[in-house]
Amino acid sequence: MGVDLGLPHFDAELEELGQLAQTAGMEPVARVTARRKAPDAALFVGRGKADEIKQLAEETGASEILFDQALSPAQQRNLERHMGLPVNDRTLLILEIFAQRARSHEGKLQVELARLQYLSTRLVRRWSHLERQTGGAGVRGGPGEKQIELDRRMIDDAIKRTRERLVKVKKQRATQRRQRERRDTFSISLVGYTNAGKSTLFNALVKARAYAANQLFATLDTTTRQLFLQDEAAGNGMAGRSVSLSDTVGFIRDLPHGLIDAFQATLHEAADADLLLHVVDAANPHHPEQIAEVQRVLHEIGAAEVPQLLVFNKIDALEPAQRPRQPVDHFEVEGVQHPRVFVSSQTGEGLPQLRRELTRIVAEASRPAEAVPPGSS
Repeated sequence: MGVDLGLPHFDAELEELGQLAQTAGMEPVARVTARRKAPDAALFVGRGKADEIKQLAEETGASEILFDQALSPAQQRNLERHMGLPVNDRTLLILEIFAQRARSHEGKLQVELARLQYLSTRLVRRWSHLERQTGGAGVRGGPGEKQIELDRRMIDDAIKRTRERLVKVKKQRATQRRQRERRDTFSISLVGYTNAGKSTLFNALVKARAYAANQLFATLDTTTRQLFLQDEAAGNGMAGRSVSLSDTVGFIRDLPHGLIDAFQATLHEAADADLLLHVVDAANPHHPEQIAEVQRVLHEIGAAEVPQLLVFNKIDALEPAQRPRQPVDHFEVEGVQHPRVFVSSQTGEGLPQLRRELTRIVAEASRPAEAVPPGSS
């Protein structure tokens, strides 16, 4: 279910929500859209549209209803009572996918923190038994403390413990970064919208075996490998140098803020990088909006000022008339001209040009420090 509230990024086909549902192991059976100036305070879509959705769910045998927008706890509770089916929103769907995909200890902790933060606002909706009151210790018949308050306190304690464990993991990752800095390692981070092909490109560049699939959020945990750059000109002292290349979690429209907060440790790989490889799905007609969403998240995590090299991937999926005339050019993002390389990480087309462009950027970044004579200012 999607509601067009007049925002420019509304997905009229609900294609991305459908992909998210399939990634989470669900099967979409029907799609409904509506247009409103503002969400209905009680049911988000209004009673008439809610009745229509309920009837369609009965006809198709649907067992759950997904909304493409974030619902308030009250709206979610009212919709479930009205339709007699579980109702969930985009935020919970993304959290479920992250919970399924996290593999590392840090990733699992980060997802658990975001899930607990989301759950703490939904206690009233999920469990009706939490409304009753229980007597306090040593008191007979007193009003005591509401069960919902006990459960909320338990969740708050769990959030506190999870944050403390994440702080320890964050310190370990900071130590690893300092070690790389002491080795004077030039660090590159792959960023981009989910399913833009970052992991496939990562594997092609460093001959790694990181998990890659044609689905949303195939990669959640950061993987770092050494990438050797060979300068064919060999005239600038960069005949051979290894750089650090990291594959990071993909971004998506309306990524829950709890996840951004929870994944700060992982996303700091991007903020602390010397260069961002911003991977774009060139074959996706919505790639301008996806670029804008990635830029928004980069601003949020403090990585907006890191130099970028745009990699327009999946050119093998373009029609002949859409294919680029030259493999390397420049592309403007937020008023700044960035170098751009067209590649296909599947076929290998454009990868030699990408390596040459990376070598050039690393060489230019290293040259100023080497060119300043001792004692000069």
